[in-house]
Amino acid sequence: MSETTQTFTPPSTQAERLIELGVHEIAGLSAAEVRAAAKGAGDVEGLGDAGEGALLAVRPDLAPASVLAPLLRRGDKAGFVVTDMTDVDLFAPLDTIDLPDTPLYLVGGVDRGDDMANWSPDEALPALTAASRTPLLLTEGIHWVLQRPDVLERNHCFMTIGSRLRKPKGTLDGRTPALWISNGTGRDGHERRDAPKAGWCWAGNRHTWLGFASAEGRRGLEP
Repeated sequence: MSETTQTFTPPSTQAERLIELGVHEIAGLSAAEVRAAAKGAGDVEGLGDAGEGALLAVRPDLAPASVLAPLLRRGDKAGFVVTDMTDVDLFAPLDTIDLPDTPLYLVGGVDRGDDMANWSPDEALPALTAASRTPLLLTEGIHWVLQRPDVLERNHCFMTIGSRLRKPKGTLDGRTPALWISNGTGRDGHERRDAPKAGWCWAGNRHTWLGFASAEGRRGLEP
């Protein structure tokens, strides 16, 4: 793992970034609650040094992807969700993911998964599970890029296969979410060239420029 894909500013600094962007208001939290939760991050066990390897995130049911994605920036370009993913907020954590029930939580040991580029999501998920790692949620990936815009690079972007859409009969929709950089083609529109983009790929397809973002685990934070 490179430095770009695994280090973060302290949770208190990340909290100020979320407050600056208004994420606390989206989630129905006060700035004081966010700061208090971040202050207690050092007491969280099981994620190593919370100041070096942990991402501060808000639960997806409080701050959904459709609202977070437009807060992303790459230069002067705002982020967006692809037009054929109007159901983006229905993509929920896989049943195997133990999501903390606190409004804010830490995601530890985050990695972009460059070594899995050109794998399909169907191939990557069991490999991550076997390695005792958990795939990132789409909202966690967005939080990551909000804190570290440089993590999205041309030819080095990532999938967030911890979020999936479940069909009425219980089977998984074939789409798997990802974050990458728009080329400004097709329905994206030329004006969105170089903008951060939340989109999807088929679970059985491979892409040389998409890794599989994952983490060691998650721990809740009390506001």
